Amino acid sequence: MKQESEFIHHAPCNVCGSKDNAAVYSDGHSYCFGCGHIESGDEIVNTTPNLEKQINFIDYEVVELGRRKLDINTLKKFNYGVGSSKGKPVQVANYYNTENQLVAQKLRYPDKSFQWIGDAKDSVLFGQQLWRDKGKMVVITEGEIDALSVSRVQENKWPVVSVKSGAQGAKRDIQRQLEWLENFEQVVIMFDQDEPGKKAAIECAKLFSPNKAKICQLPLKDANEMLVAGKTKELIDCMWSSKAYRPDGIVSGADLWETIQKEDTYVSVDYPFPLLNVKTHGLRKSELVTITAGSGVGKSSFCRHVASHLLQNNYSVGYIALEETVKRSALGVMGINLQKPLHLTREGVDTKELEECFKQTVGSGNFYLYNHFGSTASDNLISKIRYLAKACNVDFVILDHLHIALSAVGEDMGDERKLIDYTVTKLRTLVEETGIGLILVSHLRRPEGNRGYEDGVAVSMNSLRGSASIGQLSDMIISMQRDLQADDNQTQLHILKNRFSGETGKACTLQYNLDTGCLTQTEDFADDF
Repeated sequence: MKQESEFIHHAPCNVCGSKDNAAVYSDGHSYCFGCGHIESGDEIVNTTPNLEKQINFIDYEVVELGRRKLDINTLKKFNYGVGSSKGKPVQVANYYNTENQLVAQKLRYPDKSFQWIGDAKDSVLFGQQLWRDKGKMVVITEGEIDALSVSRVQENKWPVVSVKSGAQGAKRDIQRQLEWLENFEQVVIMFDQDEPGKKAAIECAKLFSPNKAKICQLPLKDANEMLVAGKTKELIDCMWSSKAYRPDGIVSGADLWETIQKEDTYVSVDYPFPLLNVKTHGLRKSELVTITAGSGVGKSSFCRHVASHLLQNNYSVGYIALEETVKRSALGVMGINLQKPLHLTREGVDTKELEECFKQTVGSGNFYLYNHFGSTASDNLISKIRYLAKACNVDFVILDHLHIALSAVGEDMGDERKLIDYTVTKLRTLVEETGIGLILVSHLRRPEGNRGYEDGVAVSMNSLRGSASIGQLSDMIISMQRDLQADDNQTQLHILKNRFSGETGKACTLQYNLDTGCLTQTEDFADDF
């Protein structure tokens, strides 16, 4: 005799989707009190009545929606009607499953609130049951009204569907029907043009195989607004001109013609030494230029000449010299203008001449310095340079020098190589972000043997101290080579890297004058690269 089973617990129904209408018994079988579905421990007993008869769907009538400019033919095709629920008028969107059975209704109330009747989880996208399982193109909209609008302007001939739950649930809805959508050659995502719609469109486009998804941009909020405004031609044009989605930074060469046909206009500022301009073609914004040399060879003096020259040509300059006071930096730049080492002596320079020089250079309103003494390691040098670029609108920043700046950038990094990588990468990013030109002074690593770079040892890119990132991220690298024990006080300038034109090699020779504190170019010629 068969033993009678006992009730154990409630569970969701696999057919109607109810959360707890199914009762599970000790012999493994279950019975849904909602739809009547019976499932044994070993097999499914198909006693489920027709779902359309079990679910209390509301009655509706398909009528023209004049305010939305939706005609009767479109509404009949999609079985979109009007009815009444809870004593209020509603619009009824009918949803079907893969077997073309009505499984859910989405009711839209006058206050734009929604209610679901039936099993929304089991349904496909709105309108999906109308179309073949593959084709050239399918349009996905954010709502049913927009899907109807797109279908109408296409005379109800071409596939268009809508997600079920708006922008917030669009990704989930598309994921569930991704296999069906992937059968189309192109998928046009035509969501609302507000922020949630645009964000959802990108998230959904990422689901598809490369170059399949296109994101449609509209001049109005959505497809129905375009239809109501009489912009049907524009709506179709927008649909067909939708751009294929690509991750940020990926650009198709086919989209570059407008850019290619415009000739680049580089704004170059000459260096104060004419022969140096032959190979460098001057100094440009949005570039990172590294100046490197041994100790005492003249890196800071070179930077003062460049700063003075930029100011004379009405460019604004941010000057960060971390081995000297702001007064020393200011006197150094003014001294270039007066051809006088003002930090040593002001003999022969009266107050009026000094004031006039000040107004033309340091006091011109185009010169900014960083008073770094007394600052702590927590001060972020990168933010100071960003401030110079964004708030002070400087054209060029001179940072002298990199290795003393490291402690102000990242105090938590003990490894100098990692710290240099971190700092130079941040500086390179800042150049790209702000468009400034950055002149960076870098020291050299100690060479092998007894002779140093101060003894005239040749400098190469491999000589840069600490990390290869300096060489990799710089647009231009200029080395200064000099034997400090020689009597001629001459410094050779070499181009080690030149991303702009590729020209490298010896550029020029500079002569240092102890009386004026200035560098002047000697009459030699740049060699071939």
